Amino acid sequence: MSERPPGVLVLVIGPSGVGKDTLIGGARQALDGDKRFSFVRRLVTRPADIDLEDHISLEREDFARARKAGRFALTWQAHGLDYALPIGVDTDLALGRVVIANISRHAVPEAIAKYPLCRVIQISAEISLRAARLSKRGRENRDQIVARLAREGAALPADIEPVVIDNSSSIGIGVTAFVMALRRIAED
Repeated sequence: MSERPPGVLVLVIGPSGVGKDTLIGGARQALDGDKRFSFVRRLVTRPADIDLEDHISLEREDFARARKAGRFALTWQAHGLDYALPIGVDTDLALGRVVIANISRHAVPEAIAKYPLCRVIQISAEISLRAARLSKRGRENRDQIVARLAREGAALPADIEPVVIDNSSSIGIGVTAFVMALRRIAED
């Protein structure tokens, strides 16, 4: 009996407003029942907004206790908030699954150091669409949105060549491209 290969951690990155959570949600639905894939919900020290971002909210004190207790696979900070992936990521990878996680670009080097079998999918979208999506989200005022759009993300390590998906068209086209990329990763 051959040993099952280790899983692959798919790091989904892209600036605010490109539709990462929308594509991840669409792929989760399209791949429902396919045991090769596992979709991770991030833990964040921000209240949940179910319609806009799929995450589990934790108070800062609870987050700190969970981190100290080793209940996270990966942690990072962004925009004044704490983020984590649950320790269940390790179990899914050990079972040979393709594990899909939305993370911040600057956390990619740490993720790759811990999980050498990583693939990066970078979601992009036209800036006018990003501005409209951020405005609709309602979390920030106009000046904050302009500042967010002007901010450049951290550079990826030189040896990382992400799969780039432009999510400027319809949700259906974006989800299809994302699902196709995930299936290619699962078949590699």
